[in-house]
Amino acid sequence: MKKLLFTAAIAVLGFTSVNAQEDTTVGGFANGDVFISGAVGFGSTTQGDSKDNQFEISPKVGFFVSDNIAVGVSLGFESFKNENSGINPVTFEEATIESKRTSLSAGVFGRYYATPASQFSFFGELAAKFVASKNEQDFVEEDQKFDGLDFEFAPGISYFVSDSITLEASIGVLGYNTFKADVDGAEARNQFNIGLDLSDINFGIAYKF
Repeated sequence: MKKLLFTAAIAVLGFTSVNAQEDTTVGGFANGDVFISGAVGFGSTTQGDSKDNQFEISPKVGFFVSDNIAVGVSLGFESFKNENSGINPVTFEEATIESKRTSLSAGVFGRYYATPASQFSFFGELAAKFVASKNEQDFVEEDQKFDGLDFEFAPGISYFVSDSITLEASIGVLGYNTFKADVDGAEARNQFNIGLDLSDINFGIAYKF
């Protein structure tokens, strides 16, 4: 599923920015500004008897500690469900078997903006988050649980369309994560990724107030 980023506070998008500029320059960030953004995504795929549904929401809030640097926190929830035909191990009859994976995350991030006071700006974001996941499947009594850490660096661009609303685009180019099953004796799985993947491009909207 391709991720689409939207603001996590849609209800406030119609508000007038309290930091409206007095000159003709549109938008721009400065020391003390606060912004809200996040990710909302959903998707559905069907192939034969198999059906996948995915949903994600991950709001974030950032605060400019200087004219160029913003720091913030993020939360996340993701759900993936698969329905497929199979054999009921109790009745040995054909049945629809459902499996589900849910994840909760909490993290921090930092951004450096190249030209924050301008309508158009480049930025680099470094983020770290803790992730707790659970896998559930029909006819399996014990759920599988995983805990881990995820680190990512992503460059991006922002463009103000008004004094308070900016369009954003970013792409993850460097990532590292480590996950471990929540059972005694489990070994951690470590993964490192580097490179450009067009499927990891995120588009979004952020609101400054």
